[in-house]
Amino acid sequence: MDIKKILIVGLGSIGKLHLEVVRSNFPEISIVALRRNHSDTEEINALGLNNSFTSMEEVLASKPQVAIISNPSTKHLAVAKILANAGIHLLIEKPISNSSYGVEQLIDICMKKKVVLLTGYNLRYLPSLIKFREQINQNKIGKIFLVQSEVGQYLPSWRPGSDYRKTVSAQKSLGGGVLTELSHEIDYINWIFGSVKWVKSHVSKQSNLEIDVEDTASLVFGFEKVVDSGLIATINMNFIQHDNTRKCKAIGESGTLLWDGISGEVKYFSKEGKDCEIIFSSKPNQLFTYSEQIKYFFSLVRKSGSSCGSENDGLSSVIIIDAIHKSNTENRTVYL
Repeated sequence: MDIKKILIVGLGSIGKLHLEVVRSNFPEISIVALRRNHSDTEEINALGLNNSFTSMEEVLASKPQVAIISNPSTKHLAVAKILANAGIHLLIEKPISNSSYGVEQLIDICMKKKVVLLTGYNLRYLPSLIKFREQINQNKIGKIFLVQSEVGQYLPSWRPGSDYRKTVSAQKSLGGGVLTELSHEIDYINWIFGSVKWVKSHVSKQSNLEIDVEDTASLVFGFEKVVDSGLIATINMNFIQHDNTRKCKAIGESGTLLWDGISGEVKYFSKEGKDCEIIFSSKPNQLFTYSEQIKYFFSLVRKSGSSCGSENDGLSSVIIIDAIHKSNTENRTVYL
């Protein structure tokens, strides 16, 4: 398929980032947007858009071949189903929705219409995380006993120049909270170490931030049906720490691997714990993973129906998030 026009749904910070990435990598493609308010000609030009619409009727009449859905996650499915039924290929910002309800219906529509559906977990395109995964798959540290993942950043400093209280991250009605906003960790744990079979969780609001969502989550994942058997992964995520952190440690029978998403390094610690070897280092700019993601998305679209991308990965993440909430509410282990 020859991609001539792309639709971006929602022009918040992430929507504008996607717009910049498309314009930089594919300057020949026409870019239109669906947003709540009309744009005047001056604003359209300033944003680098070819046109802006406020109704789905206008969007469908403009006939885009592909769409990036970057509005709040609570609104993803309603828009996605209409576009998928029209045969428009979809890249949906993570998470695919704020819950698993209705996601399988969207997948069914995409399969029926031969529409590519890709969930926007852009960390999958980060060279250091790819290297970390390769080392795990190549049995660098032998049998893995424990995985420890940590991610955190102080929400008010997350988006400089914005009032954190008005962002998607801070509002339950828009699908905010650490579980959805930091769901990259849930995705890559599932991607690298296998399907999660059960979860235990404690999710809460610990700080005095002016938000109505959880700012802290402590999670335990199991990869075997039996709770006291097999690999265990722990994830700690929050909006409240002042040192920006994103890392994952895999502890194995013959050593330890550490991925640091901030420094872009993968480190290997020998079994004796005396030697630390930096086996990979790469720190591309912010736009790199989004550029790689859109290139991959377009490659799937050009195959037109030969693959539906990572739709089941998007579903897996929200199924896990649903289980986390249930575990927290009912104070028990929840099996998937």
